[in-house]
Amino acid sequence: MSIIKFLTSKTFFKQVLLAVIAVVVLCFIMLKWLNITTNHGDFETVPQLTGKSISVAEIELKDNNLVMKIQDSANYNPDYPKFSVIEQDPQVGTQVKKDRKIYITLNPSGYRKMNIPEGLIDQTFRQVKPTLEALGFKIGKITYVDNIGKDMVLKLSHKGKTLNAGDKLAKTSVIDLVLGNGNRP
Repeated sequence: MSIIKFLTSKTFFKQVLLAVIAVVVLCFIMLKWLNITTNHGDFETVPQLTGKSISVAEIELKDNNLVMKIQDSANYNPDYPKFSVIEQDPQVGTQVKKDRKIYITLNPSGYRKMNIPEGLIDQTFRQVKPTLEALGFKIGKITYVDNIGKDMVLKLSHKGKTLNAGDKLAKTSVIDLVLGNGNRP
């Protein structure tokens, strides 16, 4: 039998028709199954969690059939209470499916601790100030004492306690400096 005769035969057309019907039926069944299993058209609205404590956020999410997933804490934000939600994903008002994970970022209990770098003593104030400010510290009271090195940093302190290289202080801590005034002792 030649290929042209086979392609124009009744048997070939029956097989093609059966294949098309089978594909249509399978697609219809698959779409109905997806519609049922994915709860098509059934959404939950993401509530406002920003500024709320972990326990309140968890209760609100459970009430809305959503799951809380805590991401790592961010940098401390003084505008929000400690251990409260400062970010959420997806955003407020977003329509999501039931049991969707809502990722939240928490505000830590305070600023993280930073090491006092080495080599600050016997450096000029002009060199030390940007180094400390880049780490997040604030320059506090500046005291001058008799020393031949004008504006040379002789001592660092925080709340009256002398600081050494490697000591840890919370970011935004105020560091007082003792500088030389250029006069011989």
